[in-house]
Amino acid sequence: MRFINTRPKDRADRLTQAMQGAGYEVECLPLLELIAEPFSEALQQLYQQLDQVQVIVAVSPTAVDIGMRYLDLAGIALHQLTHIRWIAVGQATAKALAQFGIQSDVPAVESSEGMLDLPLLKQQKNLQKIAFWRGLGGRQFMMQQLQQKGVTIANFVLYRRQCPQESFIKFPQLLERMKSDQPVAVLISSEASWQNWLQLCAQNPCKRTWIYLVLGERLMTILNQTQHDLEGAINIIQLENLSASEIIQRMSNWRGVV
Repeated sequence: MRFINTRPKDRADRLTQAMQGAGYEVECLPLLELIAEPFSEALQQLYQQLDQVQVIVAVSPTAVDIGMRYLDLAGIALHQLTHIRWIAVGQATAKALAQFGIQSDVPAVESSEGMLDLPLLKQQKNLQKIAFWRGLGGRQFMMQQLQQKGVTIANFVLYRRQCPQESFIKFPQLLERMKSDQPVAVLISSEASWQNWLQLCAQNPCKRTWIYLVLGERLMTILNQTQHDLEGAINIIQLENLSASEIIQRMSNWRGVV
C-alpha cells in the first residue's frame, strides 16, 4: 500500500523510515514549507511585552527556532522569562524547547482542541495574557476561544506557510506512477496542508480511493465538509497525534490487520 508523507522536509525522515519498515511504499510530498518573517519593529514591541505574559504557546519546532533567535535580537535573555509557563503543540515541539532547558506542557491530542483541554488553560482562572509563537494564519480557533474567555493575546507571527513549488511539479508525476486500483493513504496534519492538497488535486484530477489520516476532530470535520471538492472515493481516519506508531496502528485497524 502507498503512503504519502506530507510533512515538511525537515520533519519527514523519521516517519518515512517507520512507514517503510511497516511495509508501506512511501512517497514524500511536502504540503507546507515554512518561511521566516523578517524581524520587525512590531515583533520587537511584542517581545518587550513578555514580562506581562504568563504563558507562551509554541506551535511548532520552527516557531521555537525562530522565536528563540528573535528573542536574542530583541535583547532579551531566556533567564528573564522564568515566570512564564510553556505549552508545546506536540512532542517534537517539546523536544525543541527542551534543547533550551525549557519544560513544557504537551496535550494528549496534538491540536488546538488538545491544548485548550490542558489544565494550565482549562482550569486556571487568573490567566490574563498569553503569547502565541506561530505561523501566519495558524491557530486562529485557539486564539479566538481564549479571547472569548477574556485572555489578551500577544500574537507573534514568526513565519508564513506555503505549498512548496516542487510539490506542484512532483504531484502529477506521482499520480502517473500509482496504480488506479491501489488505495493511497495521505497524511493531513493541518487545515493549511488540506487546502494545499485540494489545490494540487484541482490541478490534477484523479479518480481513485484516498485514505486521509487527519489530526484531531476539528480537522476531520473540515474534511467531511469539503470532501465534495475531490474526485474519487475517500475514507477519513482520525489521529490523536502524528507519531509513526499512531499512524501505523490506525492504518492496521482500518485494514483489519492484527
